[in-house]
Amino acid sequence: MKWKILSSEYISSHKYFTARKDKCETPDGKIIDEYFVVELPETVCAVAITEQGEVLMVKQYRHPIEETLIEIPGGFIDENESPEEAIKRELKEETGYEFSSIIYVGKIAANPGVLNNFTQLFLAQGGVKTSVQKLDKNEELTIEKISLAELKQLFLENKILQATHNSCVFYALRKLGEL
Repeated sequence: MKWKILSSEYISSHKYFTARKDKCETPDGKIIDEYFVVELPETVCAVAITEQGEVLMVKQYRHPIEETLIEIPGGFIDENESPEEAIKRELKEETGYEFSSIIYVGKIAANPGVLNNFTQLFLAQGGVKTSVQKLDKNEELTIEKISLAELKQLFLENKILQATHNSCVFYALRKLGEL
């Protein structure tokens, strides 16, 4: 069922945006002259709950859609880093919190028609503030603390627009017995 790649041409090569044009042959012999693939590193995100039961959300401007979104913490997995190490790092960088429990809740492919990466989904519990945020130079985000009931309401009202984060919220709420 897998397609045979006849040729590949890189259109862009950047750490966070590599794009290529493949020429492929399907199992039944059909030739696809141009199939575009965006190569991205794998990502992680987590529903992060403090020791006091508050959910840590981040508000961040997203230039491609020109809107400020409410999201959960997350980011790219660095080279030679496990998903668990990456989510711990991202949580500490974006929120300043460390968590006593990190539970894997799933894996998704955000847009497998174009993107080649996966997002690993987690539920982090028992968060304690241990430091200040250490954001990347292009990150500007603020932290909001909300209740689990408010998170569920945001989810059910389609107010969490970031698709991978929305999936993580679903699986975390299900794991917590809230859905």
